[in-house]
Amino acid sequence: QVQLVESGGGLVQPGGSLRLSCAASGSILSVETMGWYRQAPGKQRELVASMPSGASTKYTDSVKGRFTISRDNAKNTVYLQMNSLRPDDTAVYYCNAIGLTTTYRTFGSWGQGTQVTVSS
Repeated sequence: QVQLVESGGGLVQPGGSLRLSCAASGSILSVETMGWYRQAPGKQRELVASMPSGASTKYTDSVKGRFTISRDNAKNTVYLQMNSLRPDDTAVYYCNAIGLTTTYRTFGSWGQGTQVTVSS
């Protein structure tokens, strides 16, 4: 199977910055799409940003201009740089990856989640 391990969450004041990292490991042939989702208590999980291979990135409107998604394909790692953080960014952030294993089996995997809390 493919595992995703993410890190970088924590407590930050409004206006501050955090960078989340998520590394995929296992018997991976290719990772086609990597992205970030978040879920706040009582809210639905929502897409924050995605970065398909060979396609343009996408962001939810509320983070445009503040968050930046990037990938290091050699490391099968995706990052989320979060600037100008606001209290309503508080959530558990999950990374997601879709691709193929070395046996040509499709996988879709989730990270364990990392807590981001924006509060003064």
